[in-house]
Amino acid sequence: MQCNRRQNAVRELTPFQSPLSREGVKGGRERGLGGEGPATRAAQLLTTILVMGLLTGCGDGRTPLTIYSPHGRDLLQLVEETFEAANPTIDVRCLDMGSQEVYERVRSEAANPQCDVWFGGPATILGRGARDGLLEAFRPSWADALPAASQHPGNLYFGLYRTPPLLVYNEAVVSEEDAPRDWDDLLDERWRDQVLIRDPVASGTMRTIFGMVLAKSVAETGSTDRGFEWLGRLDAQTKEYVHNPALLHQKMVRQEGLVTMWELTDILFQRLRGAPLGYRFPASGSPVINDSIALVKGSDQADAARAFIEWVGSREALLLAAENAFRLPARGDLPAEELPEWARQALAELVTAEVDWDLIETEGAEWMNTWDRTVRGQGSKP
Repeated sequence: MQCNRRQNAVRELTPFQSPLSREGVKGGRERGLGGEGPATRAAQLLTTILVMGLLTGCGDGRTPLTIYSPHGRDLLQLVEETFEAANPTIDVRCLDMGSQEVYERVRSEAANPQCDVWFGGPATILGRGARDGLLEAFRPSWADALPAASQHPGNLYFGLYRTPPLLVYNEAVVSEEDAPRDWDDLLDERWRDQVLIRDPVASGTMRTIFGMVLAKSVAETGSTDRGFEWLGRLDAQTKEYVHNPALLHQKMVRQEGLVTMWELTDILFQRLRGAPLGYRFPASGSPVINDSIALVKGSDQADAARAFIEWVGSREALLLAAENAFRLPARGDLPAEELPEWARQALAELVTAEVDWDLIETEGAEWMNTWDRTVRGQGSKP
C-alpha cells in the first residue's frame, strides 16, 4: 500500500481528537460536549487542515476512497489491504473515530462531503444520519440475507456485524466467581470508585447501553425517571469517564478501575494481546448493536464506494473479519460451522435483550444531553 504513513497520521490525530483534549476527566467538559474554548477550536481547525493535506497528498493515480469508521485499526487495516489487493485501482483511506464523531463530521461536511463510506456504528446513529439526509440509497446484493431489523426500509444503511456490549473485569484481581453477572451488579457498594466508563457522549457503544436502560424505563413505567435514577447510581460508582477505548483498556490493565462495560470485539483483541481482561454476557441480556454501513450522500467516488460496500458484506469478507478481527456477521445465511470457535461460543452464551431501537433512535440524542447536564458527576449513593 502507498501513503501508509499519511493514513496512520490521520488515524492518530483527527479533528475530533486535538492535542488539547486527549484525556477525559470525570465531571469535566470534554471534547464534543459544548465546553471548548478558543484554543481548542483553533487546534481543531489546525488539525482539520493537516488531515485534509494528508488525505490529498497521495497522487499515484488511483481512485481515492475515503472511509469514516469507529472500527479501529485491526479491522480497518485488514479490509483496506484485502480490498486494495482485489481492486488495485482504488486507494482506501480510513479515518478512525468514535461512532458519534462520525455522525457529527459527516453532518458538518454535508455541503461539501469529504467521506464516501460510513463504515460502522450503531444503526440508531446511522438512523439519525438518514433522517438528516446524509445518506444515499444503495441496496447491496447481500442485503437479502439480513434479518428485517438489519435493513433500512429506504435502503439507506444495512447491518454488517452484530456487536454485543458486555461486562468486563480485571481478572488478575477479580475472580470469575466475584465478577458482575448483570448490569445491576455494577451498583453494588464493593464496586464504588472501581468503575471506569468510556465517555458516553462520544461512544456509540455506551449510548446503546444507556439507551437500553432509559428505553426499558419508558416501557415499564412510562417515564425515563427510573432510568435516569439508575444512571445516577452508576455515576456514583464511576471513578472516571475515559476519553477513548485505548485509555479505557490501559486503565483497566493498570487496575485504575476493576470493572467496566464495553463490547466483545475490543475485549477479545485485548485478551489476544495478553491483557488480563475477563468478560461476561449480562444475564438479563445485551443490547446487541446492529453495526451498520452506508453510502454517504454526495460522494464523488460513489462507484468505488458501492464496490467497497458490496465487497465488505460478502461471504468472503465477513468470514475474513470473523476469523481475523472478532466480528460476528449480521447475515443469517452463514452456517455456524463455518464460523471460528470464539464466534460459536459467543452465540451460545449471548442473551439478546429486547430493546426499543426506534425510541432510542429518536430520543437518544436528547437523552444523552440530559444525562450530560444532570447526571454526569452528580450521582448519589445507591
